[in-house]
Amino acid sequence: MHIVHIGNTFIGDNNPTYIISEIGGNFLNFEEAKKLIDLSANVGANAVKLQTYRAETISSKTAVYDMPNTGHANQYELFKKYEISFDLHKEIWDYCREINIDVFSTPSHMSDVELLERLDCPIYKIGSDDACNIPFLEEIALIGKPIFLSTGMCTMNEVRESVSAILGKGNSDLVLLHCVTNYPTEPAHTNLKCIHSMKKEFGLPVGYSDHTVGTACCIGAAAIGANVIEKHFTYDKNAEGPDHMLSANPVEMKMIISSIRDIEKAMGDGVKRPSKAEKTTRMNNRKSIVTTQKISKGTVITKEMIAIKRPGIGIQPKFIHQILGRIAKETIQTEEPVLWEHF
Repeated sequence: MHIVHIGNTFIGDNNPTYIISEIGGNFLNFEEAKKLIDLSANVGANAVKLQTYRAETISSKTAVYDMPNTGHANQYELFKKYEISFDLHKEIWDYCREINIDVFSTPSHMSDVELLERLDCPIYKIGSDDACNIPFLEEIALIGKPIFLSTGMCTMNEVRESVSAILGKGNSDLVLLHCVTNYPTEPAHTNLKCIHSMKKEFGLPVGYSDHTVGTACCIGAAAIGANVIEKHFTYDKNAEGPDHMLSANPVEMKMIISSIRDIEKAMGDGVKRPSKAEKTTRMNNRKSIVTTQKISKGTVITKEMIAIKRPGIGIQPKFIHQILGRIAKETIQTEEPVLWEHF
C-alpha cells in the first residue's frame, strides 16, 4: 500500500488511524470555531477540517436540499449563511498552528483553492459533490499536496476515473474516503465493506467519512481497517445549523477516539502465540496429567492412577498413553502433576 505523508504523520496500513474533526458548518465566528478546535484537540483528534466555499460558485439559486437534516431548503441561501471570510480562515489557521493541530479544508471552486493556498493549506479534501468533477480534480492534483477524496454517491467505475485523473497528473498522495452522502445516514446503508474493496482495487489508503448518528460506524470502520476517520463535530447537537444533529459531541468523539486507539493496540502483529500476560495463566489454567492416588516408587502406572486436570505444569494430556505402563522411579504424591523425571 502507498503511504501518504502529512508532515511527520504517516497514513496507511500499520499506522495509527488519522482522525479528522469536521467542524465546517458548525460555527459562524471565531469564538465558536475556537471552542470546537479546543474541544477537538482535547479529545485527541489529529486535525480539524472546515469548508471553504462561496454561495455564488457552489450552487445555482434554484438548487434545493431535501434531506432530514435540512428539510426542503434552498441551497444557495444556506451556503450564503455559512460561508466564511478569508480573515476568519486566517484566524483559524493561526490558532490551529499555535496549538499544534492539523487544519485543512474542502474547497468547492478554484477561487477557494486560491484562498487556501494563501494560508498554505497542507491537504485538500474533495467533497463527494466534486468526486466526479474531473477538471477540478486535475487542477488540485497539480498543486502537489495530499488529497483526501470522498466518494459518496459514486460507483466504483466513477472512483476509478477520478483516481486515474489525479494519478495522471503525477500526484500519488491520495487517500480515498468511503462515504454515504445522506444526512444523517442509517447504519444499514453505510456498506463499510467498501473500505476493503477500494483498498484491494487501488492499493491506496482508504478511510471513512461518517454521516451517521452515534459512534458505532466510526469505530467499526477503524476496526476493519479504515486508515482515516472523519466525523462531524459539535459542542451542542441542538445548536442551530444543518450538521449539528449528525455530529459527535465531545463525549461521543472522545469515545470514538479512545475506542479506535484501543483497537489499534489490540490488533497486534498477527503471529499466533501466547501473550506475555498469559504466562501465568498458561501454567495455572491448562490441564496436565495428575495423580489420583499416591504412587510408590517401583509402581507400574495404570489408567486408574492418573487423570487429566489443572494445573498445566505436568506432562501434557497428549502424552497420556506414553505414561501408561511406565515404572515410577520415585514416590509421587496424590494430586501431584506428573513429570517426565518421575519415570
